[in-house]
Amino acid sequence: MEYVMELLDKTEADLETFMAARQGTVLTLAGAVHRIRDMGEMAFVILRTREGLFQTVWEGDLLLSLREAAVPRVREGCCLTVRGSVRTELRAPLGRELRAEEFSMLTEVKDPLPLSIGKWKMNTSLEARLDRRALSLRNLRERARFRIQEGIVRGFRDYLYGRGFTEIHTPKIGAKGAEGGANIFKLSYFHHPAVLAQSPQFYKQMMVGVFDRVFETGPVFRAEKHNTRRHLNEYTSLDFEMGYISGFLDICRMETGFLRYTMELLKKEYAKELEMLNVQLPRTDRIPALRFDEAKRLVSEKYSRPIRNPFDLEPEEEELIGKYAAEEYGADFVFVTHYPSKKRPFYAMDDPEDPRYTLSFDLLYHGLEITTGGQRIHSYEKLLEKIERRGMTTEGMEQYLEAFRYGLPPHGGLGIGLERLTMQLLGEDNVREATLFPRDMNRLEP
Repeated sequence: MEYVMELLDKTEADLETFMAARQGTVLTLAGAVHRIRDMGEMAFVILRTREGLFQTVWEGDLLLSLREAAVPRVREGCCLTVRGSVRTELRAPLGRELRAEEFSMLTEVKDPLPLSIGKWKMNTSLEARLDRRALSLRNLRERARFRIQEGIVRGFRDYLYGRGFTEIHTPKIGAKGAEGGANIFKLSYFHHPAVLAQSPQFYKQMMVGVFDRVFETGPVFRAEKHNTRRHLNEYTSLDFEMGYISGFLDICRMETGFLRYTMELLKKEYAKELEMLNVQLPRTDRIPALRFDEAKRLVSEKYSRPIRNPFDLEPEEEELIGKYAAEEYGADFVFVTHYPSKKRPFYAMDDPEDPRYTLSFDLLYHGLEITTGGQRIHSYEKLLEKIERRGMTTEGMEQYLEAFRYGLPPHGGLGIGLERLTMQLLGEDNVREATLFPRDMNRLEP
């Protein structure tokens, strides 16, 4: 064990070591060649590491390894260790650089890279970047998107851990979809019919009877034949479910707390990435709530748009509600509450004052739905009644219903689309920009 620990301590210089080193200190840097600028008598070889860019200066005999005559040739993409002395250079990315004295080739690249990942903006189409995703993500700005996305997930986890939630991991292959409908991917599971999970909904509710408060981050699958800027067929859902609530507004308050916590975390821990992408964090100090029917009426009147569908929000209506919230409340987010019962799943609790509506909500961010949640029916008898009223069968839901038969507390929860939230935060127009490896109707690779 002592020998192992000794090896672990002998790592290459990191950012902290590099920045703290005195002028002339000899260090070894390890990284991938991000960009080469051959100036004739000297060359700048920029190394890319997990911590950023390091500038190294190559002169004399080392220049041969950058040119055609040298074998192996150092080119963009190669992985190297470079040993040299530290010196101050205000024009370098970190205000200092490494004057190279020797290098060691770790991985050779024989062909030029097909994408100019070393440029600030690659100026290539989204499709080209997605086709060569393993390369395009090496670009610093592309990489920064997913560092910020990491911060969102980190904020979600940290905030909920701090409020007594237990993290769970539920199956993604099941016998029945949680949401119903036709948007289910079906498969054969050892000669038995099965589906890919649309949501961890059933399991979340069952686990409320175990831990009271649970959350999960994981993939969900929707077989929707959409080819739009806002839809994916596989996306990451941030889900939580909590018991012993007094009403669905408890869920809204918990999400508001998560958003506030996460924006502060991003501001503190991801400032470099936010600045790199020129991201302005949204306001979370006050998030207004509008009833579904009231929101439709208000935007119809203010923006002279007729109400076409009384039971759902069209994309244009969502955009106008977001615009209304910004103009009337100075808000980036708005809760739309009390969705019509016919447009919500069977487990959504109906409003006792008007059963045409449910105690549920969506959260819109700059006019795009990023969250769906609400209070669930916790009474076994009432759940069976609603299933019967909808003409549904309980086949395949026996274990789910058993949890209610033997007692569940008043509870509710939500699901947040991680990629949509990231897209809106970054100010992008297409959710694929905020997805590492998108899956849509036309894309199964890479």
